[in-house]
Amino acid sequence: MEVRFTLNGREVSCSLVGSELLLDVLRGPLGHRGTKEGCGKGECGACTVQVDGHPFNACLLPAAEVEGRAVTTIEGLAPAPGELSPEQQAFVEAGGIQCGFCTPGMIMASKALLDADPDPADADIRHALVGNLCRCTGYAQIIESVRRAAALRGEGS
Repeated sequence: MEVRFTLNGREVSCSLVGSELLLDVLRGPLGHRGTKEGCGKGECGACTVQVDGHPFNACLLPAAEVEGRAVTTIEGLAPAPGELSPEQQAFVEAGGIQCGFCTPGMIMASKALLDADPDPADADIRHALVGNLCRCTGYAQIIESVRRAAALRGEGS
């Protein structure tokens, strides 16, 4: 089966073997390794991507489900090569990157939150990130990173 979709603003197509998951297609034939595989069961959030602007665990989503849809990965957030999105910059500045394993999923979940609510309360940030686990227990820095991202976005508008 052939699947066609928009990946980070670019039309792509990929031949699927059986019921491949989006995570396997992204990391395999499409070479987008920024999306991490953590648990493979939808419990850790390391594989969070956006599909049509909504966060999804790529380890649970059959690749065939993204036919004709828009998928954004961590690689698709930067406005230009060598630059960082406000969310990426904020995680660097506020120390939310820690070991970096959970970072792509945390940033993608944060972006979805900030797209919906540009000035979220801490409780809303915690709720938006509930499906993302940090092995380093850097949650305080991650919450601060989301606050910083909101501020950076506000400065840019």
